Formats: sequence, structure tokens, C-alpha cells
Amino acid sequence: MTARNLPLLAALAAASIAAAVGGAAQAQPAQQQPPQTSAPDAPAPRQALRVCQDPNNLPFSNVKGEGIENRIAELFGRSLGLPVTYYSFPQRMAFIRNTLRYKLPGQDYPCDIVMGVPVGFDQGVSVTKPYYRSTYALVVNRGRGLDDVASVDDFLKLPRERLKRLRIGIYDRSPASDWLRKHDLVDQGVPYKMMSADPAQYPGEIIEKELAAGNIDAAIVWGPIAGYFAQRVKQPPLAVLPLASEPGVQFDYEMAMGVRYGEREWKQQIEGLITAKQADIQAILKEFGVPLLDSAGDRRN
Repeated sequence: MTARNLPLLAALAAASIAAAVGGAAQAQPAQQQPPQTSAPDAPAPRQALRVCQDPNNLPFSNVKGEGIENRIAELFGRSLGLPVTYYSFPQRMAFIRNTLRYKLPGQDYPCDIVMGVPVGFDQGVSVTKPYYRSTYALVVNRGRGLDDVASVDDFLKLPRERLKRLRIGIYDRSPASDWLRKHDLVDQGVPYKMMSADPAQYPGEIIEKELAAGNIDAAIVWGPIAGYFAQRVKQPPLAVLPLASEPGVQFDYEMAMGVRYGEREWKQQIEGLITAKQADIQAILKEFGVPLLDSAGDRRN
């Protein structure tokens, strides 16, 4: 949607896929309208599950195959009886155009599926049914005098003079800005750029490098980023507090997969796998510490 995700493109991510969901994911879901009306040529039998991915975007994907989306791709590959291959491109602007829709004259597409796009994202991709729903989270540094904060309500009930001393890291253009404004905490916000031209930059830096080092006291990021990097940081202890959507502030989003328009049978096949492998998908997400919500927006874990 980022960050990069949370966020695709100004959607993902802060990523993620930006702050995996970050900017573009805030747009209200739009009715998907295929940009083409003519049916594509009948595809040749698939020789591999060809995945479009960001090469450095944990917890979602990386070139070592260590991310959530890598694990789910491998799960799908086994189910389809196909090897999994990856076409990597940094998840900045034009990610879809340079991966899923990229094709040189006389050549085949390099990849056939994007493993993580927000429901409602309609910029050049046909979105499948969702396979998980998560939410932004407030991550607090237990070593900064916040040991007594066990929930977002606890955080907001801290004495105002104490709140006013805190530094809260956020990615720009994310729902966190609206939340800080709503709760009179704008001056406590420390903005970080959602998208960077540096390919070595990754969305978890706000947790691993800034929060863990004590440069900030708390951070608000997309749930998968929050859960994964809070688990990786051993000292100081970090707490992940999922944020509930409020009037005027949407924090939770459904995530799906994306395929090319016109490939209806392929989309149906992927949606069948999402249904059949839901228990395995949920187990992978929980292993990575992703805060999960059910379809009604209630907490699962």
C-alpha cells in the first residue's frame, strides 16, 4: 500500500506497497473498468508461476524469497505444479506498467501476477478477491517510558504534558497524518518520506533504525510492516497496537492480488487458490506478525 505497499505505487506501501498501502490505498474503492475490450490471444500453457515483485520490500518480498508474498507464491506454485520465477522491479511509480504490463515487441510478458495490491486499486490491473485484511498500527518503544501503554486507548489517555513530549514517526501522505490531526498531536509527528529513489531503502527502516534507536518514541505504519519489524527488533522491546478506523480516518484495508485485464480464466484460477489455501495463507501471515482483521473489521489476532 509501502514507503513503497501498504502501499503500489503511491499505494503500497510505505511502503508496500507503500506504507504498503499508504497513499493510494486511501482512495475509496473504485469500480474496476477494463481498459481494453478486445480479447487477448489464447495463452500458451504456463510453464511457471511468474511473479512480479519488489526486490527489497520485506516483509512482502525480496530477491532471497524471504517475504510473505514469496511464501504465498511458493504455496501457489506447489498447488499448480509449477516452478515459481520472479521478475524484480523497485516498487515505485509505474510498477505495474514496468512489470505486469511490460512487454517488448515479439516477446512474452516477464511476469503474470502481483501478489499484493489493495482492493479498489484499478490502475492497470485486474484485482482479485481479497486474501487478507489488516490495519495500520501504532508501534511503541517500551524503553521510552511507555511500558504502561497496552492499547491505543491507553496511549491517548496519557497526560497531555506527557503526550506533548513524544515524537511519533509517520510516513508522509498516510492516514497517520489525519489521525494525529484529529487527536491534536500534529506537533508530535515526525514525517518520513514514503517513497525514496534509493533502491536500498525499505519500509521497515522507520522501525529498525529510527524507533529502535530511540530517535522517535512511537511510529504509525501499515500493519504487516509493524508486526514483522517489531518481531525482528530484540532490544528494546516494541509493542504493536493495531489502530481502528475512525470517522474521517481509514486505517484498515483489504489486500488482494493483481493480474492483467482480459485474463479471466487465470484470475478465476488464482481466486480458487485464495479460497482453497486460505488456512495456509493465514498461517503465513500470522507467522510474520501481521495484525489481521475479519471481513467485518474485527480483530483476529
